[in-house]
Amino acid sequence: MNTTDIKIDAHIEANLDYWIQQLARLCAQPSVSAQNLGIVECAELVANMLREQGFAAEVMPSAGNPVVYGEGDGRSDKTLLFYLHYDVQPAEPLELWDSPPFVLDRRGDKLYARGVTDDKGHIICRLAALAAVRDALGYLPCNVKFIIEGEEEVGSPNMPAFVEEHQELLAADACIWEFGSVDYSGTPQQSLGMRGICYVELSVKTADIDAHSGLGGSLFPNAAWRLTWALSTLKNQDEHILIPGFYDNVVGSSQRDLQLIAQLPDEASKLKAQYGLDRFLLDMEGGVAFRKTAVFAPTCTICGLESGYQGPGSKTVLPATARAKVDFRLVPDQDPADIVQKLRTHLDAQGFSDVTVTYLGGGRPAKVDPDHPFVHLVNQAARDVYGVDPVIEPLIGGSGPNYPFIHTLGLPLVSAGIGYPGGQAHAPNENIRIEDFIKGTRHTARIIERFGRTTD
Repeated sequence: MNTTDIKIDAHIEANLDYWIQQLARLCAQPSVSAQNLGIVECAELVANMLREQGFAAEVMPSAGNPVVYGEGDGRSDKTLLFYLHYDVQPAEPLELWDSPPFVLDRRGDKLYARGVTDDKGHIICRLAALAAVRDALGYLPCNVKFIIEGEEEVGSPNMPAFVEEHQELLAADACIWEFGSVDYSGTPQQSLGMRGICYVELSVKTADIDAHSGLGGSLFPNAAWRLTWALSTLKNQDEHILIPGFYDNVVGSSQRDLQLIAQLPDEASKLKAQYGLDRFLLDMEGGVAFRKTAVFAPTCTICGLESGYQGPGSKTVLPATARAKVDFRLVPDQDPADIVQKLRTHLDAQGFSDVTVTYLGGGRPAKVDPDHPFVHLVNQAARDVYGVDPVIEPLIGGSGPNYPFIHTLGLPLVSAGIGYPGGQAHAPNENIRIEDFIKGTRHTARIIERFGRTTD
């Protein structure tokens, strides 16, 4: 370990309590985009926190929630962009939390709060890393920019247009994405791509009001059945999606993708245990095919169903309305707009023109070249911090607005951060381990310092 790394690590350790206090301050401000709760207040808070660390910052309007933009000048001409988000998932169900969700609670070696890992902990991680590098060197080695949005948890519907409109402002040479984690064994994970998503609501109305099931059961159309039959045309029991043309634009995995997938750890048994599963779909049991299917197979998922009476006891009612939330996880080179159109055409052809399709948001899949020099730099920095090579995921199952950053701004995107498999992001008792926060901050700091002195 060189002298600079020693100074960086010492600064992170010496200021750990301060950064935990800053994390508590940020988590204390609710910012639930799904409920429009505290969004404007949190954007202002994030901008102020950037200013307190010596960065210029402003809250910029978008077609949706405000976006925080920040920047700082460095010694080299190279620019590193940090993409993050300040919005969080709803805290409900509140009764399942062991401590108030918007109060940071330290229990043992863990910190609990809504947003502590997704994504407010990563905002603080980046600021702590930058402070450590600046303290060790006496300056920032490269220019830095921040784009911190407030709609990631509702699908980032306005981020592609924002990036398109502000290409010059956001111009950079590389980008550190909003997340990063270790796997079950503590090995850092390098995530180089994300599936896309197309999120829709299907709804049907068969009458103005619910009816007595004895009166209408033999005579009236039933909205719940109508929607159920429509849903059953989307996918068969072999997990094959039945929408004509759905797979037309699927590129599939490359030989390099398969090489990287083959090197990933087999976590099938851990997933079974963590989620209490009896079996996987199609009776898969792990292995390369399992890992490939997990990310390179597009999906059709019913995320929620609502119709009729769901309370205690019985109510003999024939529902007049029914709704379903459905998401399609997309793989390169599928396009959510194309999927919505094909879904509409399919339902019409199946006789379900009465089923309304409402597009709720989406984004295209995208991935980064695993052999890009910046990727190699980040992976080497991970080896130095964690003592092992990172596992490299060419694509992950989740989705995010990475497409415009890769294809509009032309940036290599990498992950580095503070998460772990037990972090319970999006669930009650969301948490991070303090040791992961320290290592994730050290990793981020090394990326900044080494990127600033690269010449290519």
